[in-house]
Amino acid sequence: MTAAAMQEQRFEWRAFDAQGIRRRGTVIAPDLSTARASLKQDALYAVEWTARGTAPQPKVRAADITLFTRQLSSLLRAGLPLAPSLELLAHATAKDNARTKGMSRIVHALARDITAGLGFSSALARRPAQFGALYCQLVEVGEASGALPTVLARLADDRERAAAQRAKAHAALTYPVAILLLALAITAALLVWVVPTFKQIFDGFGAKLPAPTQFVLAMSAAAGRWSVPLASLACVLMFAMRRVLRRSEAARLQFARMTLRLPVAGALLTTLCAARWSRALGTLLSAGTPLADAFDSLTHATGNAWFDRATVAISAQLRRGVRLAPAMREAQCFPEEIVQPVAIAEESGTLDTMLLDVASLSDRQVDEKIAGLASLCEPLVIVVLGGLVGGLVVAMYLPIIQLGNVV
Repeated sequence: MTAAAMQEQRFEWRAFDAQGIRRRGTVIAPDLSTARASLKQDALYAVEWTARGTAPQPKVRAADITLFTRQLSSLLRAGLPLAPSLELLAHATAKDNARTKGMSRIVHALARDITAGLGFSSALARRPAQFGALYCQLVEVGEASGALPTVLARLADDRERAAAQRAKAHAALTYPVAILLLALAITAALLVWVVPTFKQIFDGFGAKLPAPTQFVLAMSAAAGRWSVPLASLACVLMFAMRRVLRRSEAARLQFARMTLRLPVAGALLTTLCAARWSRALGTLLSAGTPLADAFDSLTHATGNAWFDRATVAISAQLRRGVRLAPAMREAQCFPEEIVQPVAIAEESGTLDTMLLDVASLSDRQVDEKIAGLASLCEPLVIVVLGGLVGGLVVAMYLPIIQLGNVV
């Protein structure tokens, strides 16, 4: 069944509860009979239904998917069958808050598919926006081997680890950028509003101003004249860049490649992507997936378009009979400290174990680089703020100091 055929409908209803109180609301369901059944479960007796068209696609966070995976693994380990577990989670998420309503819709739909006789991995594959190819592939392996709770627990662990790394990397890269923008904003405010006040004082001196002061006054005049046009141009360029990246595959590839070549941050992102790639491939191989087939589930494992393109190229090389390590080296994405152990593992037949070990080592390297970057930011902040603000203050007070020395 296509995605269009699975779209849910929105129904408005008027009903009475068990106490005879009149109620009204909306419900999202694939058809009217399912909507009626959902109201009956809540002890509501509908007297009027109105179809309001196709419901929008549910929006869920990656953290909600991870929590669902962890909870489902726990329920299955406790011995509860799959369909009742899904129904239980669907009702639990529906009662939490409005933010989890989308997750409740998805879990309800999964439960309906399972009840209708569809396999769990097939039901997940019908929702690629929430469950990627890697997720579905591992679930399929878990279903076939009878180890679905264990596979789900490993998936939850990997997703939690990846989320923690993303948060650390985001914090380490965002902090210096935010401080730099704050310093530029403070400098611009001083140039636009404070420096012109000093200029009025300096005009009454009748003496030649020092070169630093003249430079700051020229910057102030330029900022007052061009700040609004430049800010508007920057906003337009940012909007245009987001639009181009969203629509152009070539632009996304070049942007992803550029981020991997950034000073300091590029090495961190490369190691992070390589760790995700190695862990995903190692997990698939350890679950029994053949090497060539595993690459079909790795096309979006790293979150970086350049790495994803390299994955497709490596897959093509493998199907032509090339070994994994030479294909990785030819892709020119992976550090040599990852490629070399893979080459050794191919010879010894321990590729899955080596990839997981390499991923763990890369994770530790990422943590070390993030810690080093965070420690580097502290003196950098002091130098930047001190240089910009301190330089302006010195330039503004230098003529007053010189005038005091003359007097």
